[in-house]
Amino acid sequence: MMAAAGAAAAAAEEDRGLLAQRVIDAANEIASISGYRSAIKKQYCNLARRLKLLTPLFEEIKDSKESMPEGTIGALASLLEALGSAKELLRFGTEGSKIYLVLEREQIMNKCHEVTSQLEQALSGISYENLDISDEVKEQVELVLGQFRRAKGRVDSPDVELYEELFGLYNQSSDTTSDPAVLRRLAEKLELMKIADLKQESLALHEMVCASGGDPGESIERISMLLKKIKDFVQTEILDVDLPAGENNFLPSSSGQSLVDNNQTTPVIPDDFRCPISLELMKDPVIVSTGQTYERSCIEKWLDSGHKTCPKTQQTLFSTTLTPNYVLRSLIAQWCELNGIEPPKPPSSSRPTKSKSAAFPAECAMIELLLRKLASENPEEQRSAAGEIRLLAKRNADNRIAIAEAGAIPFLVRLLSTRDSRIQEHAVTALLNLSICDENKGNIVSSGAVPGIVHVLRIGSMEARENAAATLFSLSVVDEYKVIIGASGAIPPLVLLLSEGTQRGKKDAATALFNLCIYQGNKGKAVRAGIVPTLMQLLTVPGGGMVDEALAVLAILASHTEGRATIGAAKAVPVLVEFIRIGSPRNKENAAAVLVHLCSGDQHYLLEANEIGIMDPLVELAQNGTDRGKRKAAQLLERLSRFFERQQEAQAQAEAEAEAEVEVQVQSEAEVEVQVQSETEVEVQVQSENEFEVPVQSETEVEVEEQAETETEAEADAQPSELPLTANAVDNDN
Repeated sequence: MMAAAGAAAAAAEEDRGLLAQRVIDAANEIASISGYRSAIKKQYCNLARRLKLLTPLFEEIKDSKESMPEGTIGALASLLEALGSAKELLRFGTEGSKIYLVLEREQIMNKCHEVTSQLEQALSGISYENLDISDEVKEQVELVLGQFRRAKGRVDSPDVELYEELFGLYNQSSDTTSDPAVLRRLAEKLELMKIADLKQESLALHEMVCASGGDPGESIERISMLLKKIKDFVQTEILDVDLPAGENNFLPSSSGQSLVDNNQTTPVIPDDFRCPISLELMKDPVIVSTGQTYERSCIEKWLDSGHKTCPKTQQTLFSTTLTPNYVLRSLIAQWCELNGIEPPKPPSSSRPTKSKSAAFPAECAMIELLLRKLASENPEEQRSAAGEIRLLAKRNADNRIAIAEAGAIPFLVRLLSTRDSRIQEHAVTALLNLSICDENKGNIVSSGAVPGIVHVLRIGSMEARENAAATLFSLSVVDEYKVIIGASGAIPPLVLLLSEGTQRGKKDAATALFNLCIYQGNKGKAVRAGIVPTLMQLLTVPGGGMVDEALAVLAILASHTEGRATIGAAKAVPVLVEFIRIGSPRNKENAAAVLVHLCSGDQHYLLEANEIGIMDPLVELAQNGTDRGKRKAAQLLERLSRFFERQQEAQAQAEAEAEAEVEVQVQSEAEVEVQVQSETEVEVQVQSENEFEVPVQSETEVEVEEQAETETEAEADAQPSELPLTANAVDNDN
């Protein structure tokens, strides 16, 4: 009994330590956030500074030998939740829309007060007397608590002029001409005087649209129109914008006008020639995997920020490969020449062969300090350092380059094999964030990270497994790494994650498997790992949310012999026909693609699909589907047509052969009948002749007979008297 109680106490102490560590990690993440927008900079900086002052408290709670009361444990749990809300709030303060932060300042401040109240309440619930906390830390906590209490009732005066001018512009209709002086003041106060700042504001608004589920509402739409006015003003009126050399003589605005030699205007730029992100004339248009076209530098920045979706369609990008759109580039050049504009010249290389970090010196110094902690043998220092590197790498591309240049990747790779699940999770997620930069991919693979990432994928926590799958997806963009990852044994644990993971884990696994199976050698491995039954289950589970990914992976596996056989054995045809009938445009085209491969190997599947009733859905897809869907539907319709033609030809040939056989048989019977009839007639004739025939003697017989008669007559003439003599003689003898 005592042993059980001791074990329970030890478990409770371990839980307390883990809870305290999570609080410390959250506080460190908050401390790493910086660069708040000017509209809320003062309030957010104060909140972040106060939270940073609490770090010694959390450290001493973790190291305390005293038992922790239940009330304190509950207060720490509440504090952890409040820190999560604070982190989300502060993160929006550094990455959110500047215009939104001004217009919705009251709402933002209310949220800030709510978070402050949660923090103050949680801190007040900790029993400091029952913990081994130093007096200095207690005094510091009391100071922070007092500041929190005062902050709840304080209302700082906003920039009223900025709000009123911005709100007035917000309420204007899109076709109303705005005062240039007002636009200039707004651009200066909002720090939107440079093209880079305007692009960042566009991305921030786009993030809000994504967070709204694609339904941003009227407020975000109005803010977008307001940003468009400011952008037009900056590009057409302010000459010293930070553009590369040679671009100041050609600044297309969102309204379709541009400056040429500062005093001439160009015609309206066609919408198809504008990048959907920057709204500027594209110089180097590239196509992403969804078929949309963007300016290369804009979409690369979008991808480098960690996004995995198409900005315009919100569809998941199954590949980050960018394909030059030479046709559109040629059309843009022709349009420019027709309108007397110098055609935009694409950069020789949008990404230099070797980037140099532009991180601030303070951040570089922090990275060096973190590397020393990573190299230590202290698990707590390793955990803290890995967590901070994870956040720094997530923040921007400069940090990713600086961290790699400092030599952090080998240290992170070694931490993948640690038994500490939290360190492991931080390490693999840091590698994921670093891999967003293409230059770091080779460094990660050459450092031997792939086996370690696969190890985490097998035995790590669910979040670590999810991030390991996402890391493999990021690395597999390079074709040669598809082979390395496939050979490392990554595919079976990815299939397992696809089966049993969370929604996010399943999506990460599906995208990684899709990318890996582009390499033909990995398709058989995926099939043998049991991916097809898992995909079929994802297709048939109602509300599973994985239909797009499952069909896409099936479409790529169906081109493999083993894949086709396994998909066919899984009775996939009825499911595929149903998706062609009622699925989304992308689902219809992928389902049709799978059927094309199935039917190319076995006509049985074509017959089965026809019996289910695929003809009408295919005709509809061929007429109204996506371009790829139309092609696949046309191929299936052609196969069906050829199948029916062959059936008709075979049937006609069989009927002809049957008719010919019947004719031969009839002719043979007729010939036999004729022959029998002929023989019968001959027999009848012979019989008739035999009945009425007079004997006919031959000439010899007649001659003999005539000679005999002549001789008889001659004898009679020569001996007429001898007859009586003969009689007398006879009498005489008697």
